[in-house]
Amino acid sequence: MSNVRICLTTCSGESTAQRLARLLVDRRLAACVNILPRVRSIYRWQGEVHDDPESLLLIKTAADSIAALRSALVELHDYDLPEFIVLDVADGSSEYLDWIATSTTGGQ
Repeated sequence: MSNVRICLTTCSGESTAQRLARLLVDRRLAACVNILPRVRSIYRWQGEVHDDPESLLLIKTAADSIAALRSALVELHDYDLPEFIVLDVADGSSEYLDWIATSTTGGQ
């Protein structure tokens, strides 16, 4: 398994997604953030079912940046309870995985 992680979060729209993505890359908490605009989320929140348009962020980072990334999302996000899901990356191009590691705070 590699030291790279993919983190997922959703936000209320594309402008918020762009702001978060830029801040995470500027702070070296992410090497790259892909924004998937106009996803549709159906979820239960505070006892009601919601059906909302959102943007999904795919955040590529190093494992040792996860705690700082989580803290930054709590600080910067416009949701009371932002999604924060971390996925392990089992394998990938060694050059690309190395680039992620060196592009983030944890990179050597």
